[in-house]
Amino acid sequence: MHDLVIRNGNVVDGKGTPARRADIAIQGDRIVEVGSDVGPGTTEIDAKGLLVTPGWVDIHTHYDGQVTWDPHLTPSGWNGVTTLVMGNCGVGFAPVRPGQEDFLIQLMEGVEDIPGAALAEGIDWNWESFPEYLDAIERMPRAMDIGTQVPHGAVRAYVMGERGAKNEPASPDEITAMADLVREALQAGALGFTTSRTLVHRARDGELVPGTHADDAEVLGIGRVLGEVGHGVFEVASDLAPEGKELAWMKQLGRETGRPVSFACLQNPIDPDQWRRLLDACEQDAAEGGHLTPQVAQRPAGLLLGWESTLHPFILCPSYQEIHPLPSEQRRERLADPGLRERILTEAANAKDAPAILGIITGAFHMMFPLGDPPEYEPGPEQSLAALAEREGVDPRTIAYDLMMQNEGSGFLYLPLLGYANGSLEPIREMMLHPQSVFSLSDGGAHCGLICDASIPTYLLTHWVRDRTRGERIPLETIVEAQTRRTARFYGMHDRGVLAPGMKADLNVIDFDALHIHAPKMVQDLPAEGRRLVQQIDGYRYTVCSGHVTFRDSKPTGALPGKLIRGPQAAPVS
Repeated sequence: MHDLVIRNGNVVDGKGTPARRADIAIQGDRIVEVGSDVGPGTTEIDAKGLLVTPGWVDIHTHYDGQVTWDPHLTPSGWNGVTTLVMGNCGVGFAPVRPGQEDFLIQLMEGVEDIPGAALAEGIDWNWESFPEYLDAIERMPRAMDIGTQVPHGAVRAYVMGERGAKNEPASPDEITAMADLVREALQAGALGFTTSRTLVHRARDGELVPGTHADDAEVLGIGRVLGEVGHGVFEVASDLAPEGKELAWMKQLGRETGRPVSFACLQNPIDPDQWRRLLDACEQDAAEGGHLTPQVAQRPAGLLLGWESTLHPFILCPSYQEIHPLPSEQRRERLADPGLRERILTEAANAKDAPAILGIITGAFHMMFPLGDPPEYEPGPEQSLAALAEREGVDPRTIAYDLMMQNEGSGFLYLPLLGYANGSLEPIREMMLHPQSVFSLSDGGAHCGLICDASIPTYLLTHWVRDRTRGERIPLETIVEAQTRRTARFYGMHDRGVLAPGMKADLNVIDFDALHIHAPKMVQDLPAEGRRLVQQIDGYRYTVCSGHVTFRDSKPTGALPGKLIRGPQAAPVS
């Protein structure tokens, strides 16, 4: 008698092969049989007409704080994720010296737009070293497995103090001390090391992430530890400027250590063909025995602009600034007043000394679109606010204001900032299908007031497999393998991502036809009533982690079998 049997499902097993009808038998936390006559189970799920896949493995999230208070790690939990990796982009909460906690909070708040008050109230700082952080998060039950990486920002601040926070050069002794901390973390179970080298990533006070300008001696001196220990990914969020110099040290590190060196590969609107050069560089590096790996997104890095968002087109208007401090309900009431509407629409944005991004947000209406419900993430150029305004003979600011006032002032504009330079997802599709690439960049848990991309694992099925009309779709089996076996193996997790005997019993049972991503909404459910954007999901009938049903119809069942992943996970012995 098996513990759990899932019968009659259309099984896509994560190996890249087409769906087949099969039963799956589970004993404890392992799959013991996949076939047509697996015997009875204490609990049985009839999956006739439903899709059965491995649980999604999401390798780019920012739940480093939320993991200490939320056992369900939503919204990723609603989206069928059974394994996630956090600690990306060089920011996180360990190691930390006593008294340094506020620095790490304002760093995370600035870079990842997670409310600092929520982090301050929600995190119980009962660690200093990275191994102690792992011990602390291991003690908390949760609905999915988590792995984490060592963030450069925290390591640099721990070793160098204020000098490290201000991005001053590290001495040889300080590089050795940082390498020692990273070695200690990897040996305790960290899955990699991450750093930020982009001018976009700034703390709340405007300072760049510690390590942004680290020289080759520092990044190589730290990165070589991964080769010494024998596991881990070196993850980089970089502007790739200058491109050749950045790629050179990454290639060198990968070849010296034999470990993957992974960077975010996105279509840049300023240099819209750069991604092709980057993929070519990865191909050449692989042919020469290197390990340079592009992390690619599966939809544009899209900003959601609304009255409750962190930013919107009227954020710099003086009349809006007057009401901005009001509670959200009162603010929406004032915004509905025709007189205030007229004043805001006739005012110029006060953009003096404002960051360049605000120039796009307050004026690039050719790049903005109505988001809609269900959300449209691949709109045509004729749907832009500029095009709508031209057809209607009005100022595009009028269109923007009125769209944001929809649904009692909770409407959103969609600004695909990266990955949509030519108004099509074809470049993203090519990146997704590139043999060197790995699916990433959902940013679950982050950008609470501006981006809501934790639904990307679900979007892979709804858009790329089922619904796309503006280009070719991608086969179901290709998508499933990329979001399960490939992401798992990239981080050395060979025990999951495939539905086969001996593998970890992580899987989803999905009503494929009913799978639906709702429009985003702003809620205040973080500690200290912190706000965040979330999207509800329909279609996940069951999510199973370690043999336990953790979500039913995207709602938690109360089962909390999730574990902390410590280091590489071996494949089962045949």
